[in-house]
Amino acid sequence: MSTLASITETAQGIADTFGVDWPMLIAQSINFLLVAFVIWKFAFRNVLSTIKEREQQIADSLKNADRIKLELEETEKKQHETLQEASLSAKKTVSEAQVKAKAFIEEQKESARKQAEEIIAKAKLAMDLEREKVLAEAKDEIASLVILTTTKVLQKELSEDDRSRFSQSAIDNLNLTN
Repeated sequence: MSTLASITETAQGIADTFGVDWPMLIAQSINFLLVAFVIWKFAFRNVLSTIKEREQQIADSLKNADRIKLELEETEKKQHETLQEASLSAKKTVSEAQVKAKAFIEEQKESARKQAEEIIAKAKLAMDLEREKVLAEAKDEIASLVILTTTKVLQKELSEDDRSRFSQSAIDNLNLTN
């Protein structure tokens, strides 16, 4: 007990030396506890709950960011696949167009060849008709010349019947030679 008494005396000595007023110290301690309780109840709890809410929002934002990053990667992958499909489709379309163009060119060449053959055939026919016409005119001209020559050789005028007969005979001779 003596140690307890000595501690009490030492505490009393220190309190007297520093001028501690015990009733004031107790009142200030009670006031401190009341203010601490009020701050805890109304301010500190709200601050803690706000901090927890913010931590939760940050965690949710990070989760959303990860989810968005995954969605973005998936979207980029789909976009890349779509571009590849579009490229293949475009190549296929170009290839089909080239095949159709070649077929069209061949068709046009064949049509032009047929038209050229038709033109050549018509030209040959026209040439044959023109040759026949020229030959007929030449026969008539030759017959006229034969008659004229015969008339001059015979020094006499031929009648119309004689002329017709000589013309027909000349034409017949010419037909036999052709």
